[in-house]
Amino acid sequence: MTDTALITGASSGIGLELAKIHAQNGGDLVLVARSRDKLDTLQLEMSEIYNVKVVVFDEDLADPDAAKRIFEQTQALGIKIDVLINNAGFGGYGMFHQRELASEQTMMQVNMVSLTNLTHYFIKGMVERNRGRILNVSSTASFMPGPLQAVYYATKAYVTSFSQAIAEEVKESNVTVTALCPGAVNTGFVEAGNLEGVKIWRKAKSAKSVAHCGYKAMERGQLVAFNEGKLKFMLNWIVPLLPRKTVLKTSRQAMEKS
Repeated sequence: MTDTALITGASSGIGLELAKIHAQNGGDLVLVARSRDKLDTLQLEMSEIYNVKVVVFDEDLADPDAAKRIFEQTQALGIKIDVLINNAGFGGYGMFHQRELASEQTMMQVNMVSLTNLTHYFIKGMVERNRGRILNVSSTASFMPGPLQAVYYATKAYVTSFSQAIAEEVKESNVTVTALCPGAVNTGFVEAGNLEGVKIWRKAKSAKSVAHCGYKAMERGQLVAFNEGKLKFMLNWIVPLLPRKTVLKTSRQAMEKS
């Protein structure tokens, strides 16, 4: 395999759209998701439509050992990963003290720990080969605290910070790391996170448009990518100047259901 991208959360939403873009560009794919049936269908469809090689791994990144198994499987198959796209992630709505701790721990495992583990396993080979691209799907949520989604916002703050730090560390090796920070996106995220009725999802952008934004930013080696110019301006230039209590109040209001 050449120019191979490993994509997590690849069976739907942004992950699926990113897989399509990479395949359209002639790149081979390693697709990771929980549903074997969906993966098998995608493997058949994408290999036929785009004439690329597609390998699938049904793994749940909530399992602490999943990232290691994924890496070992690619090693066993002799697959070198040129592009790593850490897309898998989920949120959850409600007061932190009222939510199940196990759900929050699973969220941290998927959104942060497994992402970190996969990056660690695959970035070593990229640096050795002096070539590679990493795209970590974060969120505009990473730029402020998130009442009613406290843990989710915090996990995305980690992703954005982590991505920029390692980008600086490996910049001399032709390996780039990009954090994609979209606003609300029209995917299964809303249903999975019990976010129906939250106002900001009324104007959610399409997964396809967000994927194109992220993929182009990754190709350019951009540090942080936003899919909405107004959000980029607000988060970079307005929010940092506001009093913390104002930011918290505004953030909470955006998450309240109506």
